[in-house]
Amino acid sequence: MQVTTSEDSVNSSHHYDANSIEVLEGLEAVRKRPAMYIGGKDERAMHHLIAEVLDNAMDEAISGHASRVEIELDRDDTGRTFVTVQDNGRGIPIDPHPKFPDKSALEVILCTLHAGGKFSGEAYQVSGGLHGVGVSVVNALSSHVRVEVARERKIYCQEFSRGVPVTDLRELGQTHNRRGTTVTFHPDPEIFGDARFRPRQVFEMARSKAFLFSGLDVRWNCDAALVDGTSDVPTTAQFFFPGGIKDYLGERLAGLDTNAPGPFAGQVKFHEKFGNGTGGSVEWAINWTHDRSAFLHSFCNTVPTAGGGTHEQGFWSAILKGTKAYGKRTGNRKASLINREDIVGSGCAILSCFVREPEFSGQTKDRLVSADVARLVEKSISDHFDNWLASDTQTANSVLDLLTERAEDRLRRKAEKETSRKSPTRRLRLPGKLVDCSQESKAGTELFIVEGDSAGGSAKMARDRTTQALLPLRGKILNVVGASKGKMAANSEINDLCQALGTKTGSRFTIDDLRYEKVIIMTDADVDGAHIASLLMTFFFTQMRPLVDDGHLYLACPPLYRLTQGSVRAYARDDVERTRLLETGLGGRGKIETSRFKGLGEMDAKDLKATTMDTESRQLIRVKIVDEEPDKTDNLVQDLMGRKPESRFAFIQKNARSVDALDI
Repeated sequence: MQVTTSEDSVNSSHHYDANSIEVLEGLEAVRKRPAMYIGGKDERAMHHLIAEVLDNAMDEAISGHASRVEIELDRDDTGRTFVTVQDNGRGIPIDPHPKFPDKSALEVILCTLHAGGKFSGEAYQVSGGLHGVGVSVVNALSSHVRVEVARERKIYCQEFSRGVPVTDLRELGQTHNRRGTTVTFHPDPEIFGDARFRPRQVFEMARSKAFLFSGLDVRWNCDAALVDGTSDVPTTAQFFFPGGIKDYLGERLAGLDTNAPGPFAGQVKFHEKFGNGTGGSVEWAINWTHDRSAFLHSFCNTVPTAGGGTHEQGFWSAILKGTKAYGKRTGNRKASLINREDIVGSGCAILSCFVREPEFSGQTKDRLVSADVARLVEKSISDHFDNWLASDTQTANSVLDLLTERAEDRLRRKAEKETSRKSPTRRLRLPGKLVDCSQESKAGTELFIVEGDSAGGSAKMARDRTTQALLPLRGKILNVVGASKGKMAANSEINDLCQALGTKTGSRFTIDDLRYEKVIIMTDADVDGAHIASLLMTFFFTQMRPLVDDGHLYLACPPLYRLTQGSVRAYARDDVERTRLLETGLGGRGKIETSRFKGLGEMDAKDLKATTMDTESRQLIRVKIVDEEPDKTDNLVQDLMGRKPESRFAFIQKNARSVDALDI
């Protein structure tokens, strides 16, 4: 089917003058594009609001002005949860701001982007909040914010709604034993819909702050109605950990078989200049375990850096170099085989650094990118690690044996994989429908899982024969949630998939057996295609979880429409993008003709290659698990893909109102 647009309507879209330029005042930009500031409008983004306010309180503690931080979850009259964060620091200034004499500094900070006391470094030597947008973003995305400041023996208060003051700054009275800032905010349901704060996640956030800043008194309060009766989240708690992250790691490894009786842990101050200041410090704790439960939780200025960064690079570099140097000194030649993968794959570590003016990759501060930090962290830890190894040779040899064993196992699997690609007998055991790539090594290779032979035909002509393999599947794969092992073993599509990947399922799955670097689900851009993709993702999540965790699983993004205007051709993934292209035009001559692809099989090789398979022009969606609560994703998969229809019905009832587009 083709849809044509009249020339008049196309030409009208070119009417572009000063009236087309929209200027957003104050915090309007935050409300219009919250994803730019907190990463989205979902539950995870809403929890980031707590992190922004809590980081400000922690900055007072880090700078030595606060010794106590309190966080509370409570409910209002409507049953919605709100948050209160209080510290006993200096309190936000309330005197008139020099640039805005008719406004207090408090109002400027709450209502103006890039307003704060952390740019020059004079008010805060080390801090987590740097951009001056944190608390103003919280204000913009909250239906109600109340700020109380206890300063100079007086209490002041001001209230806001959706980024705008609703009261003037007013004095509430005198105080003789209170100081600091108290921020209470209600996330705006217009932004976050039915999203709810999760007490477990907020509780862990509060506790981690106490671990990261030893000696800080952190207090927790939660409305009893918000805590599930079977939950281990208390309604009140007080955290005070003199041992810092060493205690944190001890809790995490409780019950596991570790190679060292105690962790390699320490804290070092940087003795050389860093940036514009005098450096900072690094604190760490690491142990090794035979269990496959390796992790590294890293922080910078108490801000979690889930995306890693330069402090992690310096840490692992110090551990790797120290381990190999110890092996060389003791005559263990196998130590030269160890690489970073072997250490990361068996190490359980907590890393925290404090630096002045750190550079993060974005406002959500997921990744530290300060270049000098890698060198400072490595230099600070290296000597301590060498001394730790030398002081306890029995533990050092145990760790070295574990790492050399991992290295030998990695090299053995690599050799087997290369041999399996070269072996004719191995190829005979691959599924007949698999169109394999010619490259023998795994690096850079991709397996496209496609719907049926028709889609496979187009993809076969569009692929890069060197690195891209194809596996057509017939119909919809078995829903493995609740399926018996016998039913899975008898399913031909699952067997073909496992043989193509070179892996087993469940507890027998090993990531090193994987024959391809990327596994890409490529289905039609319609409801059936989405269902097939969801079944495949369910299979990988339940039967090959490390494949998802290690970032090997992707979704292809084939277009739904092709638009042509004269000799100019463009593609649209959905109706929204098609409408935008129709309104702006393609830059060609004549009418715009629109064709809808009924499936990948209808796309010619040129279209499929340009939009979906060419590594230079395509888009891929990486499938990853973002929930910090371990059981949440498992429960969601069970609810949506399990055998209980009432769970799916409850999910649909709860979330139906947030759906803004249906393909029916």
